[in-house]
Amino acid sequence: MAAIYLLPNTLGQDNFDTILPKDVVAIVNSLTYFIVENEKTARAYIKRLLPDKNQRELRLEILDKQTDPLDLPGFLDPIKNGHSIGILSEAGVPCVADPGATIVSIAHRKGIEVRPCVGPSSILLALMASGFNGQQFAFRGYLPHDRPIRKRVYQAMQKDIRDGITQIFMETPYRNGKLLEELMNTLHPETKLCIAVDITLDSEYIKTQTVAKWSLEHPDLHKRPAIFLID
Repeated sequence: MAAIYLLPNTLGQDNFDTILPKDVVAIVNSLTYFIVENEKTARAYIKRLLPDKNQRELRLEILDKQTDPLDLPGFLDPIKNGHSIGILSEAGVPCVADPGATIVSIAHRKGIEVRPCVGPSSILLALMASGFNGQQFAFRGYLPHDRPIRKRVYQAMQKDIRDGITQIFMETPYRNGKLLEELMNTLHPETKLCIAVDITLDSEYIKTQTVAKWSLEHPDLHKRPAIFLID
């Protein structure tokens, strides 16, 4: 039966053998139809993963901020003809801090089988390595830029951590330094902060300590993918 496969990507490296299960490679090899954020990088990923796969046969639909929502149901048309479709993330797993959830919602409404595939999630890997509460946690995604709203989010997060709920959030890599400075000026000095950078890469850096101790350090976070957690 044709299905939607949620396909993981690496978090920035090419050592597929240690990051992606063989089943994922086999599924990608079996597919012709894909929904991706960027055609160029998606084709490059497939080429590196499967050098002998015929690129000319691939059919890619682009799902990004410019995609018209009215076009989305049509992305699933190959299912009608018995062709499975892969939703491919740019990094990590699809639909979590990543486009794709709307397509999956449409698939469920149409009764199409959705099959998530195992792969690296920087969010869960950071939580695993943080030493924080993994029973109760909230992922806040990218914090809002609007200052009054951002202030309310900080207040809500600090209330949650008092209730034992780990808070997880992120920022665009070029703004990491400004976010860290803001955290130093906003959070209580004894609040525990974990910074997880370049997860699974050779340059991986993960450290948990109090805000007071972070204020004495200046880690290089510029343009490096990072996950921030507080507890």
